[in-house]
Amino acid sequence: MGAGESAHYWQHPGVPGVDLLRARFVRHAFTRHTHDTYVIAAVTRGVEEFHYRGTVERAGPGTVAMVNPDGPHTGHAGVPEGWSYHVLYPAVDVVGRIAEEVSSARGTPSFRDAVVADPRNAALVTAVHRAAERDDALAADSLLRIVVARLLRTHAEPLPARPTPGAGARAAARAREILEERMADPPSLEQLAAEVGTAPFSLLRAFRDAYGLPPHAWLTGARVRRTRALLDAGITPAQAAAEVGFHDQPHLNRHFTRIVGVPPGIYRQGRKNVQDLSEEPRLR
Repeated sequence: MGAGESAHYWQHPGVPGVDLLRARFVRHAFTRHTHDTYVIAAVTRGVEEFHYRGTVERAGPGTVAMVNPDGPHTGHAGVPEGWSYHVLYPAVDVVGRIAEEVSSARGTPSFRDAVVADPRNAALVTAVHRAAERDDALAADSLLRIVVARLLRTHAEPLPARPTPGAGARAAARAREILEERMADPPSLEQLAAEVGTAPFSLLRAFRDAYGLPPHAWLTGARVRRTRALLDAGITPAQAAAEVGFHDQPHLNRHFTRIVGVPPGIYRQGRKNVQDLSEEPRLR
């Protein structure tokens, strides 16, 4: 963290399937990346700017920023003093179950708007954090469901069905599978294109169209996601770096922090604390 910056990334056992980030960033910038969860953020001070869906969005106090799963986006300060915010990262199935309870629409929900001026819901996002921090699981879970339901009712629609994939999309999907399977030792672009039966530039274009990122950038994000799973399982950052294909731990630290917001050691400690909280006391 830079001077004046702080971040706490964690989970609470009372709100399973939801990651929480409370942070103040000034110089920190998130590289272009995706999440396999939703992103619901309430800015409390300053302004965050982020590139999303071809537009530069600005989120200030009293706004809620929303990013759909697998939506490529960035994040950086929009004013010299930076920004402070509380973020919820609910899993797709968590939001899906809430949507089934509050809506007759079927399919995965998709937030239409990236940033909305909504002080009430922004306050509820912050309230989820405060309840979790004081270990009030009932309040945290209740408030989470209330704010997600409110946002779904006013700012969401079913994700449109994807058209039947063409040859380019099929090649991109197979390329992604190969990168996931051989993450620690991936092929070159030319080798990858040959394996899926297309030309390198055609694959580059098809992959970007399908996933919003070129293959090398997508692979970096996939490595970070795999690292998070390994850290959650108790693997050390150094071991995880070697297993997913980062050159060394500093290489992992740099990319992990630029995507998650905290270094892997801090992330791992937050997960360990959650596991300790969730352990049932033994009767003697």
